[in-house]
Amino acid sequence: MEDKKRIAIIALTALSVIFFLIGGYLWLALRNSEAYNVEIQELMVLEKEEMLNDLTLAQVQYDELMVRINNDSLKIKLEREQMRTQQLLEELEHTKATSASEITRLKKELKAVRAVLKNYVMQIDSLNRENASLRKENKAVRNKYKEAAKKIDNLNEEKQALSKKVTLASQLDATGLQISLLKKNGNATGNIKRAKQIEITFTIAKNITAETGEKRAYIRIMQPDGELLTKSVEKTFLYENRSIGYSMSRDFEFTGESHDMTLYWDIEETLQSGDYNVFIFVDGNMIGSGIAKFEE
Repeated sequence: MEDKKRIAIIALTALSVIFFLIGGYLWLALRNSEAYNVEIQELMVLEKEEMLNDLTLAQVQYDELMVRINNDSLKIKLEREQMRTQQLLEELEHTKATSASEITRLKKELKAVRAVLKNYVMQIDSLNRENASLRKENKAVRNKYKEAAKKIDNLNEEKQALSKKVTLASQLDATGLQISLLKKNGNATGNIKRAKQIEITFTIAKNITAETGEKRAYIRIMQPDGELLTKSVEKTFLYENRSIGYSMSRDFEFTGESHDMTLYWDIEETLQSGDYNVFIFVDGNMIGSGIAKFEE
């Protein structure tokens, strides 16, 4: 009887120990589980904060990219992605850190945002490099154009200068101009009161570059008071795009060789004493001039 009692006591004691151990284990497991959940929740909060920061940074980067581009179609795409990022940011702000499934989904969305943003950064950098290269090329082209235009201007100036030289070289030249007074008998006189004619002699110099053919020489005799000696005010010729009067004229054949000419002005008016200026014109150019002093 005592043996049975002793066995029962031992059995009850063993069961008590077992239940105590099981209870202690369960209590420790529950405690560890709660601690684990707290750690997980804290980690989720940190991840949420990190994701919020990443999305906010992405928004800032989109703003910077918008400033750097001039491509309208690319700007529209950027605006669309920026709106998508803003929506994710608002979703994340309203998502509880304990919602693991939502946090996981938004993490995937954030990863996609990062990939798209990286792609746009690469595109815009490439476009900017191309634009910089194009600007450099355009500048080089403009510089070459300016250089070419400058060379053309220089060539035109040289051409004009050469053309002017050729034109001047092709103009006739009157040399050896002499202005004399002649009496009625043809002898020279120094007294303007006795003179019946004014004799003007000169030589058209040899010029192989001048155009040959029939030409006309116009003579203008200017009196001391500046008035033109002329028999008719209707006698005019063209000089420097305007018509001017002349005293007398003479047609001649120019062959390129020197040509002597003598013209006479019949004195039918009372002439003043003083300086008489004579100008010779051919082909619309003044080719010679001289001055003579006549006294009474």
